[in-house]
Amino acid sequence: MFIDIIQLLSLAVALVALFQRIHLPPILAYLATGMIAGPYGFQLIVEQADIELFAELGVVFLMFSLGLEFSLPRLLSMRHLVVGLGGGQVLSVGVLFMLLGLFVSLYWAQAFVVASAMLMSSTAIVIKQLAESKLLNSRLSKLSISVLLFQDIAVVPFLIMIPLLAQQSGDVMLIAEQMGWAMVKGLFAVFLILSVGRWILPTLFKEIALIRSDELFVMSTLLVALIAGLMTHWLGLSMALGAFLAGMMLGEGPYRHQLEADIRPFRDVLMGLFFITIGMLLNLPSLIEDWPRLIIVLVVMMLSKIILVFILAKWLGESSSNALSTGLVLAQMGEFGFVLLALAGKLALLPLPLISTLVGVGVISMAITPWLIDCHQGIVRRLLFQSKPKRKSGLSPPLPGQYSDHVIVCGYGRSGQTIARFLKIEGIPYTVIDRDPVRVQEALNGGEKIEFGDASRREIQMMLGAEKAKSIIITFNDTEKAIELLKVVKPLTDAKVLVRTTDDSNIQMLHNSGATDVVPESLEGSLMMVSHVLAISGVPIKRILKRLQHERKGHYNHLHGFYFGGESNVSFEESEALERLHAIRLEFGAYAIGKTVAEVKLKEVSYRAVRRQGIELTQVHQDFIFEVGDVVLVCGPSRYVKRAEHCLLGGWAG
Repeated sequence: MFIDIIQLLSLAVALVALFQRIHLPPILAYLATGMIAGPYGFQLIVEQADIELFAELGVVFLMFSLGLEFSLPRLLSMRHLVVGLGGGQVLSVGVLFMLLGLFVSLYWAQAFVVASAMLMSSTAIVIKQLAESKLLNSRLSKLSISVLLFQDIAVVPFLIMIPLLAQQSGDVMLIAEQMGWAMVKGLFAVFLILSVGRWILPTLFKEIALIRSDELFVMSTLLVALIAGLMTHWLGLSMALGAFLAGMMLGEGPYRHQLEADIRPFRDVLMGLFFITIGMLLNLPSLIEDWPRLIIVLVVMMLSKIILVFILAKWLGESSSNALSTGLVLAQMGEFGFVLLALAGKLALLPLPLISTLVGVGVISMAITPWLIDCHQGIVRRLLFQSKPKRKSGLSPPLPGQYSDHVIVCGYGRSGQTIARFLKIEGIPYTVIDRDPVRVQEALNGGEKIEFGDASRREIQMMLGAEKAKSIIITFNDTEKAIELLKVVKPLTDAKVLVRTTDDSNIQMLHNSGATDVVPESLEGSLMMVSHVLAISGVPIKRILKRLQHERKGHYNHLHGFYFGGESNVSFEESEALERLHAIRLEFGAYAIGKTVAEVKLKEVSYRAVRRQGIELTQVHQDFIFEVGDVVLVCGPSRYVKRAEHCLLGGWAG
């Protein structure tokens, strides 16, 4: 068993890396791993049962994660699209595929399973690809997510029905009776688990969070998912159903994101094993031999889903381009289709050759999906005979006068949100760009003016009207990214560009890259404290404001360089990079005595002042001559300050 796992993981790591390089989803790499290692490949796996056990846990954690993402308020806000488009897609595609299954002589229970698997689309691939294509904030994305959300909900009753169909495949009345009894048990499970989730688990997780133990939080998350799955298993239902309910009851609480982050590594690894076991069902020689049937099923499935989604979306009043784009995006078979096929295979409800064919159809359709999403606009233009090209970004096109003399806020973290709030109070027009889809959706729901996208892309800045902007504010704390953005916006506009940074270590670099002003938070905090001190000391407010303005114009000259102590709370790297002040007394015999500043030639440091006979001289020009007893105050990075001392005293190279 241990050797089997090592072989599988080694092969999976190599194939995932390869597939990522050619921009194919990891799911396909796992399926290929199973195909190579399985009974129809090189037969590397001898004991498959143990691996299937871990794979089943992967499905449990997948359903738990799905429950965390299932939001009842979100569902209600999109109910017209979810029920109309999503419900219509599941019903129409399911009925069509079931009729086609009966037409090719499948038993009705088998036709139902095949239809259930084929109507599913891939939530993981579609959402990931829409995000990478900057379309997550588009109408296309909203339509696609509505369908995917209804499909995810529909998985739950499918998981209940398939075992019943396998147990009572010949008696319709008995199946109906069993379905009714399963419904009663399901409602009891929902009531029990949701009650526990509402009244007990929030208090439990609050106490766990207060302990501040990551290990305890992770173990508690896994335990809750498995116990919920075990409860539904005892009731004769699917473990995945219990995990879904457990995730749903925790999804409305404040710990949702932490729970999802904690369970993701386990889910991803175990789901990888699940897809490997699915890949083992692929009989490649048989598929190659029977490739015409494979291609026919693939074409029929994808064309049927595209056409039906197009008709439904048009019926709901969507434009032809959005309707056809949604059909193209959702044309593939999804990961839950594989889950249903695996369950049917385990219960011997479907013959293995048919499962192999359907898995092959799913693999090919998922491989095509990234290309379909990237090229959907071109395909739509050709099919609808549109001559005018559409935008590739999910941003709204700038209307005449929409963006003019405004402020662009790049990044919507705490600083970006604070800036936006004050701009709104003052009635200053602004727009915000951020690439965190969750944050963007939250802000949109709150009525904020925000777009999803990568601010460092030239085309997105043009859509935001950078050439007509009054100012551009860069708020994210990433110097390299800020410099990249500066290189993009400076050729586009003469607007003032304000950059936020944490300290003064990169001020000059940002100014050299084109920043009009750089605001180091640590120095601004010091300035605010200085202003309060001066105010309570009786200094007039006009003089304080003038002093603050002078410091900012002088690039915080009086806030650079400090005396380091023996217990200065800075790391070695910070001490080497930060500017420090150091006083050097020129005693008799020092190298610099009698020489000018120009002759000493210090590098990478500046002269802050020279104290001579108790008098501080701040004008240290190139012709300034050092004398015995002078105390030279130099400022610069630590390593250069040390060199300066060696040069002034001993004449070593500065």
